[in-house]
Amino acid sequence: MSSSIFPLVVFARISAVLVAALVLIWALFFKTSFIPHSPSSPDNFIYAVLHPLLMVIGFIIISGEAILVHRWVPGSRNMKKLVHLGMQGVALASGVFGIWTKFHGEDGVVANFYSLHSWMGLSCVSLFAIEWVMGFMSFWHRGEMRRVRMKMLPWHVFLGLYTYSLAVATAETGLLEKLTFMQTKRNVPKRGSESIVVNGLGLGLALLGGLVILAAISPKTPPIHNLSTKSNLL
Repeated sequence: MSSSIFPLVVFARISAVLVAALVLIWALFFKTSFIPHSPSSPDNFIYAVLHPLLMVIGFIIISGEAILVHRWVPGSRNMKKLVHLGMQGVALASGVFGIWTKFHGEDGVVANFYSLHSWMGLSCVSLFAIEWVMGFMSFWHRGEMRRVRMKMLPWHVFLGLYTYSLAVATAETGLLEKLTFMQTKRNVPKRGSESIVVNGLGLGLALLGGLVILAAISPKTPPIHNLSTKSNLL
C-alpha cells in the first residue's frame, strides 16, 4: 500500500467502525423508535430494525471496503478483482434484503414507496445491481472482452463512486426523514440522546463517504527505489 494512501484507508476504517457502532447503538438502545404504531406481529419490529443495519453496515460500509480493495489487498490483480466482486456481491445482497424488509410490512410496497428516500434507495440498489452484473460478466470473460473492458473502465469507476455517493446521500435522507418523524410524532426531544446519536450517524456517514472517495481517486505514489531507478536512467 502506498504511504500516501495508508492514512486515508486507516481513517476510513475508523469512520466505518464509528458509523457501525452508532447504528448499532441506535437499533439496540432506542428500540421504541422502531416499533410500529399498530404492531400486529413482532416481525414488523425486527424488519424495522434490520433495515438500517443492513443498509448502513451491509450495503454502505461493505461496498466502501470493496472500493478500497485495490488499495490494501495484497496479491495479483485478478485476486483483487475477485475480492472486490465478492464484497460487492455481499453488499448487493444486503441492499436487496434491506429494501425487502422495508417493503415487507403489512401496508405493502406502494404504501412504503412514496418519499424521496425510497425512490433514491430503489434507484441506487438497481444501479448497483446492474453494475455488479456487468462486472461479473467482465471478470469471467477477460480474454474476449479485453478491449471492451478497457473502454468501459473509466465509466465503471465513475458509476461505482457515483452509486456509493448516492447510497450515502440516500442514507442521509432516510435519517432526516426518520428523525423528523420521531420528533414530530413520537415527541423525541430535539436535543435528546437519540437525536444526538442519529445526527452523529449522519455526520459519520458524510465523513466516511468523503474518505472512501478520496482514497479511491488519490494517485498511488511509486516506491522510492523506483523513483531513484528512473532518475538514474534519465
